[in-house]
This record gives sequence, C-alpha cells and structure tokens, in this order.
Amino acid sequence: MSAAGTAGGVAIRPLAAAGDGEAVRALFAAAADYVLLIEGGPPGPATLEDFWQGAPPGADPAAGLRLGLFEDGVLAGVAELAFGFPEPADAYLGLMLLAPAARGRGLGLRLLARVAAEAALRGAGRLVLAVAEANPRARAFWEREGFRPVLTAPPRRVGSRVHVLHRMARPLRPAAG
Repeated sequence: MSAAGTAGGVAIRPLAAAGDGEAVRALFAAAADYVLLIEGGPPGPATLEDFWQGAPPGADPAAGLRLGLFEDGVLAGVAELAFGFPEPADAYLGLMLLAPAARGRGLGLRLLARVAAEAALRGAGRLVLAVAEANPRARAFWEREGFRPVLTAPPRRVGSRVHVLHRMARPLRPAAG
C-alpha cells in the first residue's frame, strides 16, 4: 500500500462483501444520521445491498470499486465508485460516508484523494457525484474540493424522502505513469 494510504494509523483499501460485510454494516449503523437524512429511516438490508450491488444507469456494479478507510484497524469510512456514468469517461462517486467520530479531521480529504487517484488510474477524465439539497454541509465540502454544479435533477424519491439532487463534477489529472 502506498504511504498516502497508511500514514497516521490510516489505511485505505478495497472492500469485499465476504470479508468486510460486518464492518460495513457497523459503519452504516454508526452513520445512521446520514442514512436517516437521505432515506428517511435507519440503515437496513436494502441500504447495504445498494452499497454492494448498486450502480448508476449503464454502469456495471462488478466493475465498480468500494474502498474502506480504516483508522487503527477500524472501518471509519467508505466510498463507492462506478465507471462510465454519466458519460463513458466519467467516474461516479455514488457514496462517500464517514463515521461521525471520523468527520472533521481530514479523513474525508484522504479518502477523496484515493478515490480520485483510483479513478484517474482507470482513465476517468472527471469525477462526478450527486449531493442532496437537504445536505448543505456535504455540498460545501464538495465545493471546497473543486466540484462545480453541472445539473440539477427534478425531485426524486430516495427511500421515504424526496430530494432535489445536484450533480457536481471535477476534472481529474491524468495518473502519473
């Protein structure tokens, strides 16, 4: 693993449902505030299934990447990345979630840097995501990190909630090589 992935007791590595399923379930339970905001209820089997099997339209879930950020051996954050949406050369960050105790300490920046590096390694030209209007703190984070709005979608049901989603994008630098 690169030094960027292991500094300060932090490691970032790909996740697998077989070996990491319980840790991911525990992280979603710890971060239930986010799931409640977005889905309107606590995380359940559908939340976990969507993390492991979900993908945006036209993207292959099996080709996606699920990363875990571990702090001192405990899963503190996850990111789910798909390729080929909304455009063929795009990488789509479907979820980046940190446990409440991990927020506000720069771990999100470390996870985002790894996500961007992985997307660039796979030839993506930009990183795209959607942020719910109901989550202004997340939008402020993404804007600070160089993401700009590219589309506002009509209201959409997510769980028991209806959200206006703002698609945001940031160009990626080509991977060094």
